[in-house]
Amino acid sequence: MSRDERIRTAIVGTGLIAGVGHLPALRELSGDVDVVAAVDVDRERVNGFADQWGIRGRFTELTAMLAAESPDLVIVATPPSIHPDHTVEALEAGAWVWCEKPPALSLAEYDIMTAAERDGGPYAAVVFQLRFGAGARHHRELLASGSLGRPLAAHCQTTWYRNPAYFEPEWRGNFRGDGGPAMALGIHQIDLMLSMLGPWQEVSAFAATSSHDIDTDDVSTAVVRFESGALATVMTSAVSPAPVSHLRIDTELATVRLTHLYRYRNADWTCTPSEDVDEQVAAGWANPYPDERTGHLAQLRPLIANIRAGERPETSGDGGRAAVELITSLYKSAFTGQTVKRGDVSTDDPFYHRLDGGRGHD
Repeated sequence: MSRDERIRTAIVGTGLIAGVGHLPALRELSGDVDVVAAVDVDRERVNGFADQWGIRGRFTELTAMLAAESPDLVIVATPPSIHPDHTVEALEAGAWVWCEKPPALSLAEYDIMTAAERDGGPYAAVVFQLRFGAGARHHRELLASGSLGRPLAAHCQTTWYRNPAYFEPEWRGNFRGDGGPAMALGIHQIDLMLSMLGPWQEVSAFAATSSHDIDTDDVSTAVVRFESGALATVMTSAVSPAPVSHLRIDTELATVRLTHLYRYRNADWTCTPSEDVDEQVAAGWANPYPDERTGHLAQLRPLIANIRAGERPETSGDGGRAAVELITSLYKSAFTGQTVKRGDVSTDDPFYHRLDGGRGHD
């Protein structure tokens, strides 16, 4: 694709995240993208959304939109249970995909999605915007370079509050609808942790339904061992009145901390040196990147570059699968009481096909 051509873009699903996340980012890069269509099963809603954002094409079916508009990029912002179908259909029509989290509700579904990709594109990228912020980029570089020494311990926390009304839609609060809090809420912070600490080795977990009348858990906790030797605790909750997202990584020479809720700025990160680190050395760890509130825009920029170059995006393929595999293994451990190693959930494992291993309600 020529760098002078605008990328013809369509969005499928016109709910909250489309309006507060995707469209503002697309408008910011309007010189590179042209939003040609919106799709929603609710005609009144898609018309209102299209009127608000000045979008010409309005459709109630993805198939009809793909045939009429031939988009280069399809943004999938529908409920999670239909992400795989929409992603595969768009890929088979020749469009790249940017899919909201969680991309799929099982490893089987995720692998079906990636099987529809082609070498050189189109590819399906997952919306994991937290790893693209300036703070994450800077501290990931410090960790990768060895400047902070070996990672030793970490804590990944997504403790939010969701009231009963949140779970009223039939697709929420069950493993076939939203996948439970670790998948529906914690996946962003979990992906950020994985992007910074690298491959994990094994996980032991517990999960409980402590407060809500739902079919999934509403709180889970896990201990993860990484290939580096680092140990991490991972906690996800939908029952925490004081909501926070937190990532802490303790290394040989420093403690890196991020505290925020849904988005962060550079000031939300700290890097505290140990008492043995020289002040001038620690001063060299300062973040040189411009401050920017994390959001979809930070990920959309490199995605556009990937599309133009025909290169696999960072959060596609194995890059998008890592968090899904860890969460799947977390639930397998919680349901079976066993420690689960990375790669243990193979195609003949019931947890490969369902997050609850077929134990829950349909």
